[in-house]
Formats: sequence, structure tokens, C-alpha cells
Amino acid sequence: MGYLSLNKISTIMKKITILLLSAFFQQSYAQDDLMKMLDQEKTDPIFTTATFKSTRVINGQSVETIAKKHLDFRISHRFGALNSGFTNLWGLDESRIRIGLEYGVTDRLMVGVGRSSYQKTYDYFAKYKLLRQSNRWFEPVSVIAFAGAYTNAMPTSPSMQFFNNLERQMYVGQLLIARKFGERVSLQISPTILHRNKTETAIDENTVYAAGVGGRFKLSKRTSFNAEYFYTLKKVGTVYVRDPQYKDCLSLGFDIETGGHVFQLHCSNSRGMIENQFIGATTGSWSKGDIFYGFNISRVFSFDKSAKKTHK
Repeated sequence: MGYLSLNKISTIMKKITILLLSAFFQQSYAQDDLMKMLDQEKTDPIFTTATFKSTRVINGQSVETIAKKHLDFRISHRFGALNSGFTNLWGLDESRIRIGLEYGVTDRLMVGVGRSSYQKTYDYFAKYKLLRQSNRWFEPVSVIAFAGAYTNAMPTSPSMQFFNNLERQMYVGQLLIARKFGERVSLQISPTILHRNKTETAIDENTVYAAGVGGRFKLSKRTSFNAEYFYTLKKVGTVYVRDPQYKDCLSLGFDIETGGHVFQLHCSNSRGMIENQFIGATTGSWSKGDIFYGFNISRVFSFDKSAKKTHK
């Protein structure tokens, strides 16, 4: 009986040893696979592309930048209000235009300049890519820093008097944070600070605090539906009070990509096409029919000779 008991114990010990060795090797293989995955993430990240079709969601900037040695020629057009009636052809008789150039200095840095017919405003800006969404756990979103400046070139008048050139200057700073969910949905938030050295009305604040929310839903390979809303802080006690005539900007539209062009067709309660206008000076109201139809046209040109050789 004693011998049989020892034999049984020996058999049991062998089985336990085999189980422990199997568990050990399985764990070792699992650790090796995990290390390989981590090493692969470090060396071969898969970056998210085409969060938006253009460098603009609609009016506001998107997290997209122009590729290195590429130039984007942009034309933006805004008509009059739809509630202006038949005599004004529901706004089509009126127009404002902006022409701009945007250039990719590197794949992370782009710069741009533009000229708007409204208030004969010149704008100049830079966008820098701080973080790009990828398959790595520490890059769940894309983050862009945006800084711009604007110069009102209108002649001084009784309604808007400028006593020096500094009063004509305006500045904006934004942090653009976006994530692409799957292939169809992209969302972005844009905390914003806008400063005007001289405001259009005496009771308006020089500095405007705003938060933008934008999104894109992909309808097909070349089309998408876009929406954008900028909330501006109106009042904080009696210290910070904005002119009540200014409203939040809401815009809806469609993006259509046709080869080298991107067409953006949209409606908005703002006729402004740059930040100091659609964030700081929107007066239209959707409920009253103050809706402005407009479009952006983007055409990108490549000056990268190495890329051209690669395509041949």
C-alpha cells in the first residue's frame, strides 16, 4: 500500500510539473507576443489620414495641414441673406470673397495668407501639428496649434475711426483637437481666444473666449456632411459683457472631392470667412432667416520634385 501511494504521488507530481511548465511557456510566449506588439507600435505606427477633407471644417480651421512643399490655392465666397427676398434674388446679388494661399513648410508646419473683401482684411497664420492620431495608445487624437493675425485695411471713417495702425490689428489662438472614429465619423473641439485691439462697437469686449465644435460624416468616398458651431462666452457678472447683437456661429454643409479640388458648399448665419469675423462679429440668426449661402474651393499644387519622380 505504501509503494502504491508513493507511485500515485509521483504521478500526481509529474502532472503538476507538466501543467506548471505548460503555463510558464504559454506565459512566456504571451509576453513575447506583447513585447513584439509594443516594439511594432514603436517602430511602425499607423497614422490616421483624412480626418477632414480640407484644412477647414466649414469656416473654422480643421486639424488637417498641407503636405510639405505643397501649395493650396483657396477661394471662399459668401452671398447675401436668404431673407433678403426676390428683389435681391435671395442674397445672390450680393457677395463677399476671400482669396488665400497656404503652404506646407514641413509635414507638421503650414503657413497661410489671405485677403477678404469685407473690411479689406488681410490675414496671416500658422498651424503646427503637435500630435497625430495613430494606432498607438498614447496618440488617440490629433492636436494642432493655430495662431493667426488680421489687419483691417478700411479707410478710417466716422463709424470706425482708427488713430494708429495698432488699432487695426486682431489676433487669435486655437488648440484644435480631433479624432476620427472608424471610416465615417470625425469630431473636433476648438478652444479659442480672440483679441481685437479695437472693437466695432464701444460696448463690446476686446477679448472673446469661444469653444468650437465641429464634425464630419462621410456619405461616400468623395462626399461628406459637415457641421460646425462656435459658442462664445457672453457674460461673466458685470466684468465681462459682450455686445448682445453678436450671436454664435452655426454652419452646415457638404464637402465634395473631385480629384485635385475640394468643393465645400454650406449655409451659415455668418458672412465672415475668418476668425475675427465669424467668431467675433456674427450678427445673423437662423430663426430670422439670416442665412448666408457660400462655398470654398481648394486646389492643391505640388512643388515636391522627388514625389513627382516617384509617380513616374
